[in-house]
Amino acid sequence: MRHLQWNPWHGCHKCSPGCLNCYVYFLDQLRNKDSNIVTRSKTNFNLPLKKDRNGNFKIVSGSEVATCFTSDFFIQEADEWRDEAWQIIKQRKDVNFLICTKRIERFNSCIPSDWGDGYDNVILAVTCENQEKTEERLPIFLEIKVKRKYIFVSPILEEIDLSHFLESGKIDLVSVGGESYENARVCDFSWVEKIKKTCDKYKVPFDFHQTGSNFMMNGKKYKINHFKEYSQAKKGMEYLKKNNR
Repeated sequence: MRHLQWNPWHGCHKCSPGCLNCYVYFLDQLRNKDSNIVTRSKTNFNLPLKKDRNGNFKIVSGSEVATCFTSDFFIQEADEWRDEAWQIIKQRKDVNFLICTKRIERFNSCIPSDWGDGYDNVILAVTCENQEKTEERLPIFLEIKVKRKYIFVSPILEEIDLSHFLESGKIDLVSVGGESYENARVCDFSWVEKIKKTCDKYKVPFDFHQTGSNFMMNGKKYKINHFKEYSQAKKGMEYLKKNNR
């Protein structure tokens, strides 16, 4: 399966503790771009529908597309563009669209009229970086209608208990990641281990997708190059499996 990214709009507003050192803001700052201004993409809004010179879709069938990862799919400024984006998603039934949000409270007012129990090719993920946001967002998330539900604990900022939410049987995956780039806050591996154990208890698939730039394991801190955060997280997954943790 190919993993790609589609950003029909760009820009966001910080709304949560996890946004403090947002990677989008960091990267935009390097380009002298204001991340707080939400703009529709001029060149890639219809990316999933683009074809090559042979008439084949550039995004091939079976791909998983990370959608709107430089904004929030449910941000208010995108209300005038979202219906068109939904139509594109509906047309590409052969592609899975992964949408991640911190604004789950806006979900029911932002779905298309034919949503029903959800589109088969849409995966929805909600981020919760600490226990407060976990308790605020996940009760809403459990009640909405969507075919596949992921929890992204990213960036993880403290020890978090997901037991109450995983025992519902409504969560299809939990993925944990640390914070990246300058001023990144620490990701303590013991927090990751606790969530992995909770996932195992309730038989929910688990993934550790990145260590973050500042990683702690067994009381020792490590400075991780951003481009190695993913490979180091894979080693962390291997450690968890090997030691049954």
